[in-house]
Amino acid sequence: MSALMQELQETVSFIRNKINKEVKVGIILGSGLGNLANDIETEFEIPYHEIPHFPVSTVKGHKGRLIFGKLNGKDVLVMGGRFHFYEGYTPQQVSYPIRVMRLLGVTTLLLSNAAGGVQDNMEVGDLMIINDHISLFQINPLIGPNEEALGTRFPDMSEPYSKALIQKAVSIASENNITLKQGVYCGVTGPTFETRAEYKLIHSLGGDAVGMSTVQETIVAKHSGMDVFAISVITDIGIREEENTITHEEVLQAAKDAEPKLTLLFSGLLASL
Repeated sequence: MSALMQELQETVSFIRNKINKEVKVGIILGSGLGNLANDIETEFEIPYHEIPHFPVSTVKGHKGRLIFGKLNGKDVLVMGGRFHFYEGYTPQQVSYPIRVMRLLGVTTLLLSNAAGGVQDNMEVGDLMIINDHISLFQINPLIGPNEEALGTRFPDMSEPYSKALIQKAVSIASENNITLKQGVYCGVTGPTFETRAEYKLIHSLGGDAVGMSTVQETIVAKHSGMDVFAISVITDIGIREEENTITHEEVLQAAKDAEPKLTLLFSGLLASL
């Protein structure tokens, strides 16, 4: 047995001692979106530092706990905070929790993040469904030996984000008068926010939003055979604000303000599964 499979087995065994049933839906809450966890009927939660082989979140706005409970009557496994390459973790460590979720039975993964808007028609507070991504600026987490037990060597990425889940989200938003945008998310390493020249480059490549997460998680989720839905809260508009500067505190506040709409969307998606 490889070192990775041994670690995964130890992590999964530890969590299974807390939960005696499979969970089909996993959720990862991004920057400033951790309060969505307050709407979950929590059965148990575990701080990341107590879970064998789990990284520990170091970013403000990420509480760092694994939560099991119910949201809108459905069992969910929720990460209250994620991990990032810029924290010093490898892409494999960043995506390790996705492996754990899949081995615990998760087949549908819902992701959220805070992102910078790249298109001119975006405003702070917009919600953008991710319908594709650009991963060229991040290191692929599948580089290295492939574990055939986890997924194929060359996974297809023609539909990284489930069209069926996107369609459901659009319907839920329409029924609740929530305006949604759709677009391409460009993943970068961070931790610096983008320069104006980088915003222009991403725009020219077809990116609609840019952020420092999500892409590596999605790649591993697809490698594992999961259906993925992801949505960005647009927390700053870097490409057209010639005099502004961006702070993490402003990003957190914009994400927090959008949280009620995001909670409604995720709850509706769960109800439809």
